[in-house]
Amino acid sequence: MTHSPLLLQLIVILVCARLLGLLLRFFGQPMVVGEMVAGLMLGPAVFGTLAPGLQGALFQRSSLPELDAISQLGLVLFMFIVGAELRLPKGAKAQIKAASWIAILSVTLPMALGFLAAMPLYASLAPKGVGFLPFALFLAAAMSITAFPVMARILKDRGETQTQVGRLSLTAAAIADLFSWIVLAIVVVLAGSGSNWTRIGQMLGGLALLCLLLFGVLRPLIAWLLARYASDGRPTGALLASLLIGTFASAYVTAYLGVHPVFGAFLFGACLPRDDRLLHSLIERIEHVALLVLMPVFFALAGLNTTTDAFSGAGPANLLLILAVAVGGKIVGGAFGARVAGESWKPALAIGSLMNARGLMELIVMKVGLDAGLIGKPLFTMLLVMAIVTTIMTGPLLTAFSRGPRHALHDARIS
Repeated sequence: MTHSPLLLQLIVILVCARLLGLLLRFFGQPMVVGEMVAGLMLGPAVFGTLAPGLQGALFQRSSLPELDAISQLGLVLFMFIVGAELRLPKGAKAQIKAASWIAILSVTLPMALGFLAAMPLYASLAPKGVGFLPFALFLAAAMSITAFPVMARILKDRGETQTQVGRLSLTAAAIADLFSWIVLAIVVVLAGSGSNWTRIGQMLGGLALLCLLLFGVLRPLIAWLLARYASDGRPTGALLASLLIGTFASAYVTAYLGVHPVFGAFLFGACLPRDDRLLHSLIERIEHVALLVLMPVFFALAGLNTTTDAFSGAGPANLLLILAVAVGGKIVGGAFGARVAGESWKPALAIGSLMNARGLMELIVMKVGLDAGLIGKPLFTMLLVMAIVTTIMTGPLLTAFSRGPRHALHDARIS
């Protein structure tokens, strides 16, 4: 009987993810932060340094394709749910103008700073053969990401979802993330096609046709099927299987076009009717498995893609530059957007702190860049550290810029 390390790898990954997730949750952090840290610790930077022989035996290079397939499945399912969740919070229409200012400035400022930071970083961190423009545009897009799911979890845990700060931040994050994903898709298209304008046209045309099919044909068809066969919002087994087939097919089409499969899964989720009962059913039946079992594998693979070389030579200075751009761009951009929208400084800085949370969404962006060849392992490692640091600091900064959860909830709740 042949021995496969896959089951042992899954046991180690899931145990580490749960233990570190619970540990950091005790310190007021979302579970996802502990799972991200677990992925980093299982990589060469920690486990590989402390026990290189054991780490190499457990995560043999020949076994990684199996883990990669599992993580790809988790990534596609998670992005399907993210697309299905994409909607403005209740009561957001009255705040759309204010939230738009926050979204615009919290995206454009870190993008501009990221583009400028690419100038000193390009020579040492860009993979061979990657031009400056694709590298700089990707770094700009990576700096602009806000983790909507992590932000929502932080606000929910603190009981501040329905406060002025909470609603403005959630609405702005929904707008900002949509814009950031569009920019990232364009960057990937440009990188995948090089300077071949015919190829660029084919990729953009293919994406346009896919969007037309999804939103013009499949959306009304799915709405009809749900009304007829799932009036209670809970799809039957056959209908749920059809939705999953549609997700995988859409992911395959974008991969075939030369764009990452996560975009296809996201688009298919976004084309579903905005039905809260359907969303609850999908979260209950798909997201829990994806988040509890499949995504920790994605975090572990992210950790295995890191390298200790990132912190040698000019590495620490480069990491500090990335952190300064990421944190400064988001907090300052979000705060100034909130000030333009009429908020005073403390709530504005609290909003900027929330927009700085990156979490899992940043890891997905990093994976897209790594798969597309836009970044190498050293920059991937630095971006992973940045994603963890910016997510960890969100809760403490939010507390520092408010008078405490209870007072903020009482004083700023929208009637």
